Amino acid sequence: MNSMSPVIPSVAAIQMSSIDNVQANLAEARALLERAAARGAKLAVLPENFAHMSADESARPRIAEPDGHGPIQDFLARAARELRLWIVGGTLPLASADPGRPYQTCCVWDDMGQRVARYDKMHLFDVRVPDSAEAYRESARTMPGSAPLTLATPLGELGVAICYDLRFPELFRILMNSAVSLIALPAAFSLRTGQAHWHTLLRARAIENLCYVAAAAQTGEHPGGRRTYGHSLIVGPWGEVLAEAAAGPSVIGAGIDVHYLERLRSQFPALGHRRLAVSA
Repeated sequence: MNSMSPVIPSVAAIQMSSIDNVQANLAEARALLERAAARGAKLAVLPENFAHMSADESARPRIAEPDGHGPIQDFLARAARELRLWIVGGTLPLASADPGRPYQTCCVWDDMGQRVARYDKMHLFDVRVPDSAEAYRESARTMPGSAPLTLATPLGELGVAICYDLRFPELFRILMNSAVSLIALPAAFSLRTGQAHWHTLLRARAIENLCYVAAAAQTGEHPGGRRTYGHSLIVGPWGEVLAEAAAGPSVIGAGIDVHYLERLRSQFPALGHRRLAVSA
């Protein structure tokens, strides 16, 4: 299906190759956010760990901020206000009751620079990648969240998920209890898992929920040799890839057509045919 009706202003997904220098990453994020705003985006999504990617696992607690203020949060509030841009702020570490395990948090700022929402990553990446020496134990340094997030934005109802959350379709079904139009997904998919599953999972979440998905990714090689897949995507509700990033830091954008979305859900009412309820 193709949309022929006018679209409301676009969503942007920002792709980065973050390093272990917060100020350098914030400078790059600002330049990319400025590019998104100049292209007419009204809402921009930053990638997971946009402000800091380190081989040192003890670094996250050291840069963790209290809820509400800190260099990273203040940067995002200022950028949203100055650029008149809604910002889904990737992720940053926010302090928890365990000093060694901050939350992996995505906050949302409106175009006045006011923080309007917070989501703590629920599903933590504790895996060994099959047929490789690659292994992760995110729970050793991260406190899991416990509640999904939806909120109203100029682009319709927004749901937020983070990276590994993508593999848990029940979370997305819960988001659909609020009839979200758009899901924002900051991510830092590993190269191997991205090659295997990134496009398939993102298109599946869009198709089965009949919604737009904007996934902002890390790309390339980071300190310690970690490699991420990139290929930031914006996917339409019929599973069509509306925009895809090439290698390297970049900005992609697409329009969100609410009338098309409503028509598609009316003509193909799969969401109303569900027989099993999912609740938080």
